[in-house]
Amino acid sequence: MLEGLQEKLSKVFKSISGKGRLTEKNISDAVRQVKLSLLEADVNYKVVKNFIDSVKEKALGEEVLKSFTPEQHFIKIIRDELVKIMGEHVEDLKLSKKPAPIMLVGLQGSGKTTTAAKLANFLKKSGKKPILVAADVYRPAAIDQLEKLGKQIGVEVFTGDRKDPEKIVIGALERAKDEFDVMIVDTAGRLHIDDEMMEELVRVKELLQPDEILLVVDAMMGQDAVNAAKVFDEKLDLTGFIVTKLDGDARGGVILSISYILGKPVKFIGVGEKLDALEKFYPDRMASRILGMGDVLSLIEKMEKELDKEKMEKTAKKFLKAEFTLEDFLEQIRQIKKMGIDKIVEMLPAQLKTPDMDLATSEKELKKIEAIINSMTPEERRKPWIVDYSRKKRIAKGSGTTIQDINKLLKSYDEMKKMMKRFKKGRIPFMKF
Repeated sequence: MLEGLQEKLSKVFKSISGKGRLTEKNISDAVRQVKLSLLEADVNYKVVKNFIDSVKEKALGEEVLKSFTPEQHFIKIIRDELVKIMGEHVEDLKLSKKPAPIMLVGLQGSGKTTTAAKLANFLKKSGKKPILVAADVYRPAAIDQLEKLGKQIGVEVFTGDRKDPEKIVIGALERAKDEFDVMIVDTAGRLHIDDEMMEELVRVKELLQPDEILLVVDAMMGQDAVNAAKVFDEKLDLTGFIVTKLDGDARGGVILSISYILGKPVKFIGVGEKLDALEKFYPDRMASRILGMGDVLSLIEKMEKELDKEKMEKTAKKFLKAEFTLEDFLEQIRQIKKMGIDKIVEMLPAQLKTPDMDLATSEKELKKIEAIINSMTPEERRKPWIVDYSRKKRIAKGSGTTIQDINKLLKSYDEMKKMMKRFKKGRIPFMKF
């Protein structure tokens, strides 16, 4: 996500690294490069102009703060301005009624139906009782798709007569009252905006009186998405946006433009195809990701949500006692795979990523290690030192790997054990305070 912009901005910051102070010339050079980077990322030109003017004004003539180098000072200014254009505050859903209607609108292909299910899943995990409403009667199989998704997350899907969106909405309001907290309505989209679609959405809005009208925006669309958003907002008075497909090759223009241009907040972002790949949007965290600072807070939240706390605590205790076995190692691999190694790496600060970090290779290595440990007997997992040549041959054959792969794993395990012993004895330098 946004790797291209991140890489370009990183080069800009390196260009002023080591300067004794910020001068008008090095600021002007850096600002010009930032401007080009943003335009190449398909950020709206008005947003870029205002952003650059503000950065230049703050950077010029200011003394570098004592706690910052010129590079750090300039990065801080850029980060603060990025947060400002993306919306300075986290915007929660404003749900005042019960059931609270949420109307999802957008063009065809933006991922609206899948997003409806993701949002229902998110709200369900937050303790709400949502119902999905299939009001897109035009796209072939849209209703079937929502029913299938609803079944996967254990959320009821109301389909009504499957023909008339207005009748479906009226029926859904009756079905939802007294039993559900939230009603998420998947409305019809088109390949292009037309009057007929808009009029139908206006009528559905009047029937629903929704607490939220969220436009689902495809990050891959660039400035076309911002232009479409203006039309939707004029007709429906949007309350916010959900930006999808930020896990793809999106250049970043939408996430950096839409809130500033429309004056409405981005509330969620879609970061994958799985039904749990919907995140609340934090402008400050997104700014940190763009600048290569990572997003450790989101990583911690993801770990708390997805990892088995009891197993993690048990493993941590074993680690501290230097009793960590290959069975524990296998459990850690399964936890990492559960989270998704790509998601973990994406949230790490740039300095923790190596230039040769290959996600595909990392994923492959994890599978290889898992296969090796799975091919061992319980005794071999608990006592790896008993694995001799004949056992290695058997394990290699059973796991589809080589003896060299097994040697590599056992060596890594031995090094980890040595490190744990030093850790236990307090000989790890960075642990001294």
